Amino acid sequence: MTGADLPDPAVRRAVGAVAAGSGGLVDRYGRTATDLRVSLTDRCNLRCTYCMPPEGLQWLPKVEQLTDDEVARLVRIGVEQLGIREVRFTGGEPLLRPGLAGIVAAATALRPRPEVSLTTNAIGLSRMAPALAEAGLDRINVSLDTLDRERFKQLTHRDRLDDVLAGLAAARDAGLTPVKVNAVLLHGINDVDAVPLLDYCLEQGYELRFIEQMPLDAHHAWTRGRMVTAEDILERLTGTHALTPDSDERGSAPAERWLVDGGPATVGVIASVTRSFCGSCDRTRVTADGQIRNCLFAREESDLRTALREGATDAELADRWRIATLGKLPGHGIDDPSFLQPSRPMSAIGG
Repeated sequence: MTGADLPDPAVRRAVGAVAAGSGGLVDRYGRTATDLRVSLTDRCNLRCTYCMPPEGLQWLPKVEQLTDDEVARLVRIGVEQLGIREVRFTGGEPLLRPGLAGIVAAATALRPRPEVSLTTNAIGLSRMAPALAEAGLDRINVSLDTLDRERFKQLTHRDRLDDVLAGLAAARDAGLTPVKVNAVLLHGINDVDAVPLLDYCLEQGYELRFIEQMPLDAHHAWTRGRMVTAEDILERLTGTHALTPDSDERGSAPAERWLVDGGPATVGVIASVTRSFCGSCDRTRVTADGQIRNCLFAREESDLRTALREGATDAELADRWRIATLGKLPGHGIDDPSFLQPSRPMSAIGG
């Protein structure tokens, strides 16, 4: 099985959706956003080469970041008024947020209760996993691009591989499952790690997902020609494992899943660039400074923080969010000659 055999991503239209501008977060193309990604900070304790420079970035001033109460309020509005069913907290690195457990607890206390997850580099997770489980967190996604210590240091500019592996184990032991591992492969650096990563995750009971590198680096050095594609990844994996398509309904999930050696274990490939799934996208994003982004690659944002701090009601904030959703484009347009990379890098947008 090769990348050429990937089926076309299905376009999932809103079923029984309310008219755009009222009710849920419906765009002009019939897509309904039910999956909320909330960035809790733009700061990170790693310096992954595909995300930020070794010296880091200029961080947001604290006064510009949403407070814990403001985050909780926007999540509540999303769940109670706008039909949000899944909430994932991201960064930067969300474990650096002092009030993380309380923010998670506020989200899991909502009714209807959303599924609440976290994307993290797992540094510090070995200490925090029990408290996050106690707060009601459902599961964890961990970014890990290699199991080789020297390549980890080369990629992240930090010698913290042991901390990441300990964090993964702690998440599993705390019941934050399924534990998913997200890996980005770079030509000539860690593309040789595809099979070792899969073998490790199979052994430990983690779900591995490879993600194509996206044009979201701070130094705007991304080029499609240097990207490790989904086809490249599958070619490496099929050299040692038999992969067959998972028959489970994909829905709006970004990953194409493959049964490994007949299953039940699976591996996912998120072909964000070469096999975009924009037609079934169900995501909406809030940045750490309270901006709504209706697409990861959006060039424009809608400010909720100012309205929130100027006394807007829940209904008014919900309407602003609906209006922001209406402007969502049909696709990210990476293949269009006019494509421009967002000015914010991934660490400032949130995954």
